[in-house]
Amino acid sequence: MSAPNSKFVRACKGLPTDSTPVWFMRQAGRYMAEYRAIRKHHSLVEICKKPELAAQVTIEAAEILQVDTAIIFADLLLPLEVMGLPFHFAAGEGPVIEKPVRTAADVAALTTDGAPDLMYVSEGIAHCAKHWGDKLPIIGFCGAPFTLASYMIEGGGSRNYVEVKTLMYNQPQVFDELLAKLNVILAAYVADQVKAGADVIQVFDSWVGCLSVEDYRKYVLPRTSELIAAIKQTGVPVIYFGTDSTTLLPSMTETSADVIGLDWRVPFAEGWKLLNHRPTQGNLDPVTLFGNWEEVKLRAKSILDQAAARPGHIFNLGHGILPLTPVENVKNLAKFVQEYSAAQRATGR
Repeated sequence: MSAPNSKFVRACKGLPTDSTPVWFMRQAGRYMAEYRAIRKHHSLVEICKKPELAAQVTIEAAEILQVDTAIIFADLLLPLEVMGLPFHFAAGEGPVIEKPVRTAADVAALTTDGAPDLMYVSEGIAHCAKHWGDKLPIIGFCGAPFTLASYMIEGGGSRNYVEVKTLMYNQPQVFDELLAKLNVILAAYVADQVKAGADVIQVFDSWVGCLSVEDYRKYVLPRTSELIAAIKQTGVPVIYFGTDSTTLLPSMTETSADVIGLDWRVPFAEGWKLLNHRPTQGNLDPVTLFGNWEEVKLRAKSILDQAAARPGHIFNLGHGILPLTPVENVKNLAKFVQEYSAAQRATGR
């Protein structure tokens, strides 16, 4: 760990802080001119695989925004490649899995010993840790087993998750074996990130909102809990985040994650109540940042007022920053959250 006593790590543990820590999912991205300049010469995957570039993008974004933590620049799907499942990014379509996983034989063919081939992500973290020392904490991350399995089965994005649910319902043992194999590689992958200097690990379950509570609890919760328990063995806090997941929040607390992320579809106070006021991250709608500054400030203030300066709130968006987002609004939001939340604590409001 590089900054275990930082404000951000303290908040993850539910400890008091002098202001609410703030960071943004996808805080390094196309909305930022510095990132676009690098993308003129390198693909997304090339940046991920060159530790110096991944660190540069990570560091620039955190320092431009003056946020309270950095998240290493990487992609959720990187572990798929070392399991024997190549993918590429199609222009305007997102990731495409070249040979989707649909059968027991497909799952059996996947390998689980390739985590060392992902060390470039950890090397990027090590560069960041060397740059900041104990001044700024670093978030490592991975996809959750359900979300990664969904990409593998669907072959890319999906509107209705027919292939995922067909395999899950008709061949539950095969589906479970896929999640189990993912957990083997993900646990090793994030352990390497922690060894390199990551202070916190975030697990992204981006597609989990497609599930009913019953299906989540039956098919997904056990393996997700298994992964999070393995990550916690490294000694760092774990953030678990899903989108469109309001109905799942009480069940998500059973994973033993230290922090649960909220998307923007639930009022902050209501979401936090569903989580029994455990450490919570969220939850401004990313599209709010396209509004005028007074509107952004009003909505951020509402979330901070609902949190009422209780320990364990990390301010974030309800999902990642979108392309074309005005950079000044993002910078001003980080500053506002820091200053307003500090004033809340100073005045006891």
